[in-house]
Amino acid sequence: MDTLYWFIFAIPSILIASTVHEYAHAWTAYKLGDSTAKAEGRLSLNPLVHIDPIGAIMLFVARIGWSKPVPIYEHNFKNPVLGTAITAVAGPISNLLLTLLTALVYNLFLKDADILVQYFILTFVSINLSLMIFNLFPIPPLDGHKIVRAFLPDRIRYSWEMIERYAIWIIIILFLPLSPLSVYTSSIISSVLDFFITLLF
Repeated sequence: MDTLYWFIFAIPSILIASTVHEYAHAWTAYKLGDSTAKAEGRLSLNPLVHIDPIGAIMLFVARIGWSKPVPIYEHNFKNPVLGTAITAVAGPISNLLLTLLTALVYNLFLKDADILVQYFILTFVSINLSLMIFNLFPIPPLDGHKIVRAFLPDRIRYSWEMIERYAIWIIIILFLPLSPLSVYTSSIISSVLDFFITLLF
């Protein structure tokens, strides 16, 4: 029955979490001076422009996944490296804020709610936290890779950027069953999920 509830509630949770995540990227980039996302219709709360089918399926099945990346042209920022990092971190922060808001509403009003409502809350929070944590991993093409770049000295930054050419292979390895990277990633996500859910609920 838990699996059935997950499948029912994961769909709206993924749509909301992914849409807010990518909108946060687009809005932040626009405010920092880059209108690329807006010009391509991504400064929108329409889920259809943000959902990546494969990433959504992975969130649905494996509980880790991604959305369609928002396009940016970092040289439109006054400081390209810093602007890109701030834009990158906006997505995970939006998912954290959704989680905190949901926890606040739950603790104030929904503690005695029907079991289905509580299960939806748990599913929604799990999706948001999973999306947040996964995107903070410092591997390309995830947000964490761009965030870490902002803290690196110039002599190391170029080599860090070059890792992006192997992004597709890293993602493939990441989702290979029982690969060390996959096991490590899943373990971290599970631990952080348990921490947040225990702390907030």
